[in-house]
Amino acid sequence: MGVRRAKPIGFFSGYFIAVLILVSCNQNQSDKLTIAAAANMQFAVAELTKVFSEQTGIECEIVTSSSGKLTAQIIEGAPFDVLLSADMKFPEELYKRGLTLNEPLVYAYGNLVLWTLKNDVEPVLESLSHESIKHIAMGNPKTAPYGISAREVLHETGLEEKLQNKLVFGESISQTNQFIISMVADIGFTSKSVVLSSLMKGRGAWKEIDKKLYKPIAQGIVVINNRNAFQKEALQFKDFLLSAKGKEILYKFGYQVSTK
Repeated sequence: MGVRRAKPIGFFSGYFIAVLILVSCNQNQSDKLTIAAAANMQFAVAELTKVFSEQTGIECEIVTSSSGKLTAQIIEGAPFDVLLSADMKFPEELYKRGLTLNEPLVYAYGNLVLWTLKNDVEPVLESLSHESIKHIAMGNPKTAPYGISAREVLHETGLEEKLQNKLVFGESISQTNQFIISMVADIGFTSKSVVLSSLMKGRGAWKEIDKKLYKPIAQGIVVINNRNAFQKEALQFKDFLLSAKGKEILYKFGYQVSTK
């Protein structure tokens, strides 16, 4: 795939950051089906819940953060009904603790891209070592699965040690995106779903990273048993996500999905 480039966002970045903050801050007890979604899913889950609500009449609330933080909150009793993780590790941890109604299921595979808003930067791995690149954004591998994948890419290409002083870590893909959008970072690793979203599509330049350089990003869903009141609705959402319509939406956002 070639490099996709467009004009910088400018004032647009402030709006994007505000949306991230508003979506991720509402973690109070809700009378709606509450879906905790990994930050890479922010745009896709917004469309998924919109269509789901239209089909079922079930209202949804979305909370986005890193998979690790959401999992920690669920363990502490956060009133979430569904977890859409960016990996399988965190859903499996919740399952082992007896906090879920179902075994973790893979709902999609994510794709990693390099993204920049700077006109003089090419979003390719070869650019990362250039002196003109001062800061490279990526998710924190401790909490953000896409950060783990970015680290694998750097390790596989022999760049990890060389670029150590250039790396800036976001707690989630959302914060990583903020670094890229604000141009605090010259370039960064993010999810393909972000650059394909209606809010970001055509902004900056991006290129998909060779999948041979990182392990498949298997993203998992579990229904949480913290709140009995919404278990039926949560299971309905799980089924919708895995349905043909759910997969169609995920595919639109650049995820790989099963055709079964």
